[in-house]
Amino acid sequence: METRFVLFGAGLMTLIVLLFAVVFANHRVQVVGERASYQPPGELVSVNGHRLHVYSEGAGQPTLVFLSGSATTAPTYDFQGLYRKLSDDYRTVVVERAGYGWSDDSDASRDLATVLSETRAALLGSGHEPPYVLFPHSMSGLEALYWAQMYPQEVAAIVGLDPAVPSVYEKIPPPRVYLAMVAFASRTGLLRLFPSLCRNAPPVTQGYLSTEQTAAYCSILFGRTMTREMLSEISLAQTNAELVASGGVPDVPIYLFVSDGSDVAVPDWRELLVEYAETAGGRYRLLDVSHYVHLFAAEIIAAETRSFLQDLLSD
Repeated sequence: METRFVLFGAGLMTLIVLLFAVVFANHRVQVVGERASYQPPGELVSVNGHRLHVYSEGAGQPTLVFLSGSATTAPTYDFQGLYRKLSDDYRTVVVERAGYGWSDDSDASRDLATVLSETRAALLGSGHEPPYVLFPHSMSGLEALYWAQMYPQEVAAIVGLDPAVPSVYEKIPPPRVYLAMVAFASRTGLLRLFPSLCRNAPPVTQGYLSTEQTAAYCSILFGRTMTREMLSEISLAQTNAELVASGGVPDVPIYLFVSDGSDVAVPDWRELLVEYAETAGGRYRLLDVSHYVHLFAAEIIAAETRSFLQDLLSD
């Protein structure tokens, strides 16, 4: 009886290994084919030894720059529902950080100074000069605030899309083990076993993407979820937040669109963002939607942004 169990266990393990090998081999083949099929819609700009993808459309001043939250795999598509509502009157630009979307991987540090220098270089390298109105989502709120602290002449305003502010990192729990598990699933192709992850993603369900864009979005989601760069950003978030906190509240116009905090693992998320906006002498709008506010309240955000920018330009 014991021998049978041993043989059964060995056979099961062999089957698992074989299935894993098939999944991994299929993933590698898929990645090669997808890279050939889905070319970047924007421009690849060389910065700091790698290339960043910069997508832009529309015309008009000021230039609106969209900065994605942590682990948002395809920022160009993630923001599309919002910037398409603004690009008739403004130049809109999405900068994908290293490890995101169509941008290259990078061995460079993900500290704020490095990340910001790469974003600024990518914008200038693609012909987009300041001043900018920054649209940070989630963790990139730190980058936007640091940008306004270090180069206030380049930042006309900050329109925060449920952005992280330094005080939230006093309450954010440490990185979880499951993040490494998600990264492993992405790199080995195991995520492809769950196609609903793409079908149910908000950029798809909200109807913002065409059929071809959805296919490209899925290829990025399955191939670049929780990249090494994303994990590095998360590990440095506390340090980056402390750096921004030490610089004080920047003196730039601020308008924060604040979620209901229902899917953010931070107690008092909404209250902390409201407090920051009030301290900065800025505006805020409370929205009854979850963290990706630009996906679920694009119409409201676009309308309020137009009004905010009109007031700003008339001053």
